[in-house]
Amino acid sequence: MLTRNLLSVNVPCLRGFSSAAASFLRTGDTLKLSRIFTSEDVLEYSKVSHDSNPLHFDSESARNAGFEDRLVHGMLVAALFPKIISSHFPGAIYVSQSLHFRLPVYIGEEIVGEVEATNIREQKNRYLVKFKTACFKNGAIVIDGEAMAILPAPAVEQANTSA
Repeated sequence: MLTRNLLSVNVPCLRGFSSAAASFLRTGDTLKLSRIFTSEDVLEYSKVSHDSNPLHFDSESARNAGFEDRLVHGMLVAALFPKIISSHFPGAIYVSQSLHFRLPVYIGEEIVGEVEATNIREQKNRYLVKFKTACFKNGAIVIDGEAMAILPAPAVEQANTSA
């Protein structure tokens, strides 16, 4: 199957589309976003989630648990998926997400989040889309799963790149 990269932030692309023409989501299309998570990101996420596990804040605790250093919260990394979808499809409703945490993510690592449309069904002037989701570091999968979202339209908008 041919994978078309519609839009990506910090990952070169925009293949197959004219910047002047509207792009429509099709099965096999992939959207990407890269991000480096900081200590401040981890602290702010901890405040909102009330997850103060020492693995996220204390290097010694993380090493004693078998990790190289402090970890980024897995759910914070997984938040790339709805960010990618909502930035390209304003008004999208995130319906479900399954996740498999494969490898740890450490503060300061570049993570590339990717969603690939695997099924698109029109329902009452909206579009129910199933996405294959994955986050990568250095080409290795750190998180994967599936997401479902209801899109108001299949037209892909240029992503707002602010975090």
